[in-house]
Amino acid sequence: MADLARWCVRHRLIAVLLWLIAFGGVTAAAAAAGASYSNDYEVPGTESGRATQLLEAGFPGLGGDSDTVVWHTGTGTVRAAGVEQTMTTALDRIAALPGVASVTGPYGERGTHRISADGHTAYATVTFTRPAEDIGASEARAVVQTAKAAERDGLQVELGGSAIGLTETPREHTAELVGILVAAVVLFLAFGSLAASALPIATALVGVGTAYAGIGLLGHAMTVADFAPMLGMLIGLGVGIDYALFIVTRHRRGLKRGLSVTEAAVNAVATTGRAVVFAGATVCIALLGMLTLRLSFLNGVAVAASLTVVLTVAASVTLLPALLSWLGPRALSRRERRRLAEQGPRPELPTGLAARWSALVERRPKLLAALAVAVIAVLALPALSLHLGTSDQGNDPRTATTRKAYDLLAEGFGPGVNGPLTLVSRVSDGADRLALDNLDETLRATRGVASVTPVTYAAGGGTGYLTVVPDSAPQSQDTSTLVDRLRTEVLPRAQTGTSLDIQVGGVTAGYDDFADVIVGKLPLFVGVVIGLGCLLLLVAFRSLGIPLKAAVMNIAAVAAAFGVVVAVFQWGWGSELLGLGRAGPIEPFLPVIMVSVLFGLSMDYQVFLVSRMYEEWLETGDNRRAVRVGLAETSRVINSAAIIMISVFLAFVLSGDRVIAMFGIALASAVALDAFVLRTLLVPALMHLLGAANWWLPGWLKRRLPRVSIEPPECRAAHESLGEVPVTELRKEEHRDVRDIPG
Repeated sequence: MADLARWCVRHRLIAVLLWLIAFGGVTAAAAAAGASYSNDYEVPGTESGRATQLLEAGFPGLGGDSDTVVWHTGTGTVRAAGVEQTMTTALDRIAALPGVASVTGPYGERGTHRISADGHTAYATVTFTRPAEDIGASEARAVVQTAKAAERDGLQVELGGSAIGLTETPREHTAELVGILVAAVVLFLAFGSLAASALPIATALVGVGTAYAGIGLLGHAMTVADFAPMLGMLIGLGVGIDYALFIVTRHRRGLKRGLSVTEAAVNAVATTGRAVVFAGATVCIALLGMLTLRLSFLNGVAVAASLTVVLTVAASVTLLPALLSWLGPRALSRRERRRLAEQGPRPELPTGLAARWSALVERRPKLLAALAVAVIAVLALPALSLHLGTSDQGNDPRTATTRKAYDLLAEGFGPGVNGPLTLVSRVSDGADRLALDNLDETLRATRGVASVTPVTYAAGGGTGYLTVVPDSAPQSQDTSTLVDRLRTEVLPRAQTGTSLDIQVGGVTAGYDDFADVIVGKLPLFVGVVIGLGCLLLLVAFRSLGIPLKAAVMNIAAVAAAFGVVVAVFQWGWGSELLGLGRAGPIEPFLPVIMVSVLFGLSMDYQVFLVSRMYEEWLETGDNRRAVRVGLAETSRVINSAAIIMISVFLAFVLSGDRVIAMFGIALASAVALDAFVLRTLLVPALMHLLGAANWWLPGWLKRRLPRVSIEPPECRAAHESLGEVPVTELRKEEHRDVRDIPG
């Protein structure tokens, strides 16, 4: 690491140019190739997946996205001549737009079911020529503008569907700008130097920007979810600024000790930079743990997020030292530079609030540990009611046209019309056809079914499907219960004596199948992530207690973060106030991604905190002193880093995207709990209670483990010998240092 940093410092212009060329080149390539993302959550081998395949094979025309135009009259009915003429003209214009395959309206003999019983609401189905992920936002926007042009007093027109959702443009870059602004303020307060404050942000932006464009190119090589770029940016900005903050802090400490700019930068990368690489590796391992699930949808997310972390770490240990050398002594504030010139190098001793807090934890470990456990337990309680399911446009903000269309359809036709189920089967002979034709009577008598459409057969007659409209919303547990009832009770009886194999598909069925697959593989996934993380800590700290405590702490942080997410998004505590729509279930893929991301991020603070304690333990063999000094010396920078990361994550609530907002709130709450409750309270309290057992390792295992140092130990005596003023005199002049507290 030292050699790499020294090269970057000596060839700083080349290092900066290489990064700028990489950023510009990847961005240009991504712009030329265009985006290629997917929101297809289908899992091969599930029943809903087989239903989709049968439909696509038998009815190729159903491959295009189907969206809805809904209109509502406050007075009169939608059958009024003026309303019918206005909407018929609008639908004809929509049918003529590019990318639209057909429009099916309610006016005519075969469309009466598209008019509500009270006559105040009607809808038309707009079928595009391509799936939603292949439809351009301009095409969808043209449909919205044409339909909205028909609005007038007493006639409300709204639109819903996947393609229409593309027009609900999130507040572009607002989240990133707010997060960066808050981070800049925190950095300036921490450093007192505007130039030093800009370096972590500049480094993170270059790394994250390159990764963001790289994810666009990655989408052409593998399946990448449409939210992966925003998720990668969210994670990258948080960890990128934090990693650079740690290195700049160590660099500034070196300058205060009298080191030259070059040696301070090299020393910062050789010490804290190694910890950054180790922390980044733990984050990548946790993210890549998603590959064990063997789901193509999540594979792309894992690789995309890992790519972002790798590039931010690389920027921190190569671009940052080059910029630090260019910045020179201006990494210190004017006051710090003046003090250094007047008084010479002086050791930076842990005093003030950090020292007092460290001493308090040492005096009251049992009380403070109990308090921390109580806080985590209370916040984790809502997670016990976690419900995985469909989060649809009914969860959009009230102001969105998709939410208004959803509500109008639910009020006029029942909530199930927003998420019908599709029953599809191959048809071999007349007996199969007769049984399928008679199935609608059985379905109408089934509890939970509102209506059933007649069977539609493919041109060759080899495939048939019918649509079942539940009497409950797509995200309701009652709809999931209906899916199970159809699969286990109703359809097996109806298929008896035939060769029919009816598959149940649809939005709710697909999400339920997806959730079942993920929940079934979750124990393996969590075991792999925790196991690899513990193995890394075991090798780094040569202790059984440290990795075990880290695993428990990380699980506690994840549980508490899930509790917050459930309270906000599933229970609806403040979701409408935050502009995130009404309460609804949690996305099925969210637990896996949250576990991997949160587990990786929570390891960062464990590494930075315990590595300093471990260094002191190796030097003195005094556990109480090691914990006290380690906490006092790292708590301030950990808290500053946590505030930055929390601010960046919370800013993404402004993105307007419900899934990204879930990630933002989950990550922010997890980091807050991890930094302010677990790492600076519960972990040191437990380490005081356990004493030397923290560092115990069986002899046979100690002999077999490789020796890996996260951060080379620095001799404190050498630190204190720097400068003209003896440390003992400094301690007389200043507040008492935490090292002076009896252990």
